[in-house]
Amino acid sequence: MATNTYRVDNQSEKRSVFGKLEKLVRIDAVFEHGLPVKYLPYILFITVIGIFYIGNSHYAEKNVRKIDKLKKEVEDLRADYTTLKADYMYASKQSEVAKKIAKKGITESLRPPEKIKVTAGEH
Repeated sequence: MATNTYRVDNQSEKRSVFGKLEKLVRIDAVFEHGLPVKYLPYILFITVIGIFYIGNSHYAEKNVRKIDKLKKEVEDLRADYTTLKADYMYASKQSEVAKKIAKKGITESLRPPEKIKVTAGEH
């Protein structure tokens, strides 16, 4: 029976972009003796700044969505206001008021109003 043998391919010919980048940067040398504690404050600071940046982005996006929603609501309310104002102006015309009160039996006076003059000694 035949035995299994392993063949080692020449990996240097088929290196990817990340393999070449790893060869240039050599991060392995930094972690050779364990985690370097002297860089820990910087790493924590950058992590906190990153978290703050992400939170700030989410907060800004939420505010933009809220502003868009409120703008749409203001447009709807402005359209309602304009419509109601036009209806009110039409309903308050003299001819329209006369039509509405004619149903209750009140008629419009055809005689113009008269001024009442009071002399100083009469009141």
